[in-house]
Amino acid sequence: MAYTIKKVDVWSGEIEDRPGGLAEKLASLGDAGANLEFIISRRAPDKPGTGVVFLTSIKGSKQKAAAQQAGLGTTDSLHSVRVEGPDRPGLGLKMTRALADAGINLRGLSAAALGRRAVTYLAFDSAADADTASRVLKKALK
Repeated sequence: MAYTIKKVDVWSGEIEDRPGGLAEKLASLGDAGANLEFIISRRAPDKPGTGVVFLTSIKGSKQKAAAQQAGLGTTDSLHSVRVEGPDRPGLGLKMTRALADAGINLRGLSAAALGRRAVTYLAFDSAADADTASRVLKKALK
C-alpha cells in the first residue's frame, strides 16, 4: 500500500489557558462545518494564561472566515507535510533519517498510528524545505 504525501496548511492561534478556551475556538469551526483531521494544543510557558492551538484542515471560504474570526491563521514561518499510509516498524526512523541525510532540519513532528495506519505531520521553517522534504519522503517511502 502506498503512502500519501502532501503539503498542508496548518492554522494556529492563541487560546486562553482556562476551561473552555480551546472549545471556544473549535465551536466556530464546527459551526462552519469543519471536519478537523489534526489538533495539537498546549500551554505557552513563556506567556502565562495563554496557550496555542495548531490544527488542520480548514477548507472553503466559510471555514476560512470562521477560523480567521476565531483568531486563527496560517503563517509564512510554518510549512507542513502530511504523510499517511501503512504503519510499519521503523517508519519514523526511516522518514527522519531520509530528511537528515538530505540536510533538512525538522521544526517539529507529530505522529499517530491507529490500527495498521499511520499519519505523520512534519513541520519545516520554509516552503522550500517542505517541497524538498516531500520529494525526499516520496523516494524514501516507495
